[in-house]
Amino acid sequence: MRILVGALLAATVALPASAADFSEGSEAKPWPVQGREKAKFTAKVVDAVCGLSGDCPADCGGGKRQMALLREADGVMLLVGKNLQFQFQGPNYDLAPHCGQVVTVDGLLVGDDPKLAGKIYQVQTIDGEKANGFTGPWKARNPEVADRKGPWFRHDPAINARIDKSGFLGLGLEAEEAFIQEELELAE
Repeated sequence: MRILVGALLAATVALPASAADFSEGSEAKPWPVQGREKAKFTAKVVDAVCGLSGDCPADCGGGKRQMALLREADGVMLLVGKNLQFQFQGPNYDLAPHCGQVVTVDGLLVGDDPKLAGKIYQVQTIDGEKANGFTGPWKARNPEVADRKGPWFRHDPAINARIDKSGFLGLGLEAEEAFIQEELELAE
């Protein structure tokens, strides 16, 4: 099923965007990434599964599905891969409250690899408000670690549980130990 959804997603996102320039009026900050274009436009907020399959719960999956924007100007569906925050915490916290609504977003279209299906969108503002809604909900869910120093992901219980189960590389603890040992031997 995941492969089918992935193939459908790639096909949908691959639809050619119109040659329109969406940079007019954009006040997006130009992050240092290749292939970036400022882009401000109106779009309907949906979850990607809804946009591809018609399976559209009223709350866009409660923020647990990948969010997408259906751009009004040309009907292109753009996956939203980042919000205004400095790390890739995810824009679902910012977009889910706007599920099914038409909003004006400002941010960056990113990607210039011709092998990729299309660009992703990095949203910086939604209807003029900064898109940085990850930290507050994360702290509320994790009050026991919220005030620790360092990056949030170093203290996130879900991330640490996964690392404890399958290692930092996700290979499994035994495979990771063998990999580390091999790398240490090569470094000598």
